[in-house]
Amino acid sequence: MKKIVLICAMMCLLLGPIIGAAEEVKEEIELEEIVVTATRTEKPISEAPASVSVVTKEDIEKRNIQALDNAVNLLPGVFDKRGKGLMDSTPRVTVRGIPSPGGNRTLILMDGLTLNDAYTGGLRWGGLFPENMERIEVVRGPFSSLYGGYAMGGVVNIITKMPEKREFILKGGYGSDDLWSAYASYGDRFMDRLSAFVSYGYKHTNGYPSSLVVRSSVPAGTTGWEPTTDKYGNPRYLVGDRGDNGCWEDSIDFKISYNFTPETKGRFSFMRTRFKYFYDDPETYLLDAAGNPVWSGGGLREDHFLSGDGGNIQNLYNIGLETVVFKDAKLKVSFGVVDVEEDWWVSALRGATRFGGPGEVNETTSNSYQTELQLTFPIFERHLITVGTAYRYDQATSKTHDLLDWTDEDSKTTLKYKCEGKDMTIALFLQGEISILDNLTGYLGLRTDWWKTFDGMINEVGGMGYKKYGSKSEWALSPKLALVYKPFEKTTLRGCVGRAFRPPSVYELYKTWTRWGRTYESNPDLDPEMVTSLDFGVEQGLWKGATFRATYFHNWIKDLIYYKDVSPTLKKRINAGRAESNGVELEMEQRVGDWLRLFANYTYTLAKMKENPAKPATEGKRLTHVPERMANFGGELTYGPLSFMLTGRYVSKQYSDDENRDHFEGVYGSYDPYFVVDTKISYSPFKWATISFSVDNIFDEDYYCHYKAPERTFFGEITLRF
Repeated sequence: MKKIVLICAMMCLLLGPIIGAAEEVKEEIELEEIVVTATRTEKPISEAPASVSVVTKEDIEKRNIQALDNAVNLLPGVFDKRGKGLMDSTPRVTVRGIPSPGGNRTLILMDGLTLNDAYTGGLRWGGLFPENMERIEVVRGPFSSLYGGYAMGGVVNIITKMPEKREFILKGGYGSDDLWSAYASYGDRFMDRLSAFVSYGYKHTNGYPSSLVVRSSVPAGTTGWEPTTDKYGNPRYLVGDRGDNGCWEDSIDFKISYNFTPETKGRFSFMRTRFKYFYDDPETYLLDAAGNPVWSGGGLREDHFLSGDGGNIQNLYNIGLETVVFKDAKLKVSFGVVDVEEDWWVSALRGATRFGGPGEVNETTSNSYQTELQLTFPIFERHLITVGTAYRYDQATSKTHDLLDWTDEDSKTTLKYKCEGKDMTIALFLQGEISILDNLTGYLGLRTDWWKTFDGMINEVGGMGYKKYGSKSEWALSPKLALVYKPFEKTTLRGCVGRAFRPPSVYELYKTWTRWGRTYESNPDLDPEMVTSLDFGVEQGLWKGATFRATYFHNWIKDLIYYKDVSPTLKKRINAGRAESNGVELEMEQRVGDWLRLFANYTYTLAKMKENPAKPATEGKRLTHVPERMANFGGELTYGPLSFMLTGRYVSKQYSDDENRDHFEGVYGSYDPYFVVDTKISYSPFKWATISFSVDNIFDEDYYCHYKAPERTFFGEITLRF
């Protein structure tokens, strides 16, 4: 409560001297935001048949957004799980309480290209630089009727920028944890037909000790340890950390578009991203009687302090053509490739020391080839039809090699494990936009997907041996019905019901792995997961510049892919779960001209397992990694060359244990509730130069998101535009 009072006082002090300027703001005509994701066609956001939020490049620039997924963490119904800042290699975006453990139940697009990869169905966010983005559209609710698999909770569509005139940008910044960044881009338009854009960005941080070493016992006679517990409340000892966890990432982006005629445009883009995380020297807190550091003894081994490096390299290709084929009929054709050239991580094995010893390296490559054809045309001037077809082909291979020296990634020896698989999807989709009345529009969508997996195999040398699996195919039908009603100029009512699905990934079908004495077995007979969703909401304009939105949603999930306990040492994936999530999203926004914006939103989500024969003890328990309550608020002020942004984010307790037994907070491995306040101030002494300074986690909130979460951090940046 004291923090909230202090925040309000800060805002009053900042706004007080200039609040009188509101009377001098000139009347301006505001153009409503246009979105494309909700219908695949351009549509004013108030007429979209779904709850839509848009994050613009200006919104991104006003905050300290170092990782692109953080740009959506202030939106209602959206939870961005990033546990340790930039170093987190597997952040996940969850929408409306549909858990996304691998990031595979939320569809992520970039300029229409599906970024969910061919191996896990997840996404590598490292190297996706916010500076390259024009806006991000987030559509909540099921959207398989338009986009097929993965769109269970919603769709996040990242739209990259293409300059309309010559633009040269240079950026550089430095901050806490030795974080420094550099970015340069050049864009231009030639002969009013050809547009080109190229950029390069780089970030590096030495990080902080995010991974702690917690044990159930300590060597006799040692000091320096600290008493703690695990997330279940069992007594434990904090004995060290695995060293500063740092990372670096870079990206090169190239785009070109050409207007052959006013009605025909072609485009091509290529983006290459690289990301690597690493650990500095580990530290033991244990000392013997003589004050010497202790690394082993009494069940403690030196390899408990060791974490290897990891990273990935990804190439994205996207080609598209838009044209008018006959009167008022628009044709779009696209082809894209998501090439995960390398995804790898190193582990130190039993007997390893800080200086070397046995290890293993896990390496995965995958490719996804995608093509779409879409035709949109009017019917009787009042209605609009969108029809199309899509094809996707995936392949992935994962290998594990022994390492002679875990500190040397090139010391590979024996191939000890390999799995691979392929799948393909062929789809047809149709959507009708029907103008029932002047103020009532109906949307009827239907998509059918035929999915097939094949050429699956596992080869565990010295273990289960070689196994080859046959093919399997399934049909998925994804209908959707939505109504948008505008009884008054400032009032919009909307409701929709629909179904979405997610096919099992190559990882779930064919990847069997063993760790900590337990085997996690894949299942080539898995069926797709399904969700049926209902939502209805209202958007109401209040007094000048004020808008209120409220939405209720309910999701019924079946055939949830889950691990079944076969024995104390064996778990197997099966389609077992039936779950539900329901809740409300509330939003309020107040704008005063173009110089002040205040906003707040609140999300309540009750997500529970309803039926799970694989593990009955989980029935009635909350789904993992879905917070029950989230609240965001903020204010942004622009006054001449000065801009100021202050935001607050609250996230309630999450469970990582499917029986909800992990009640303890403030310990390594727990997922704590947290309230974090961030701020950024920018000043432009010239039109071509901007200086900014940011403080994240102003009140130095101490919490865990499994890992030790970032403490208070600072970042300063200079931007030059020519």
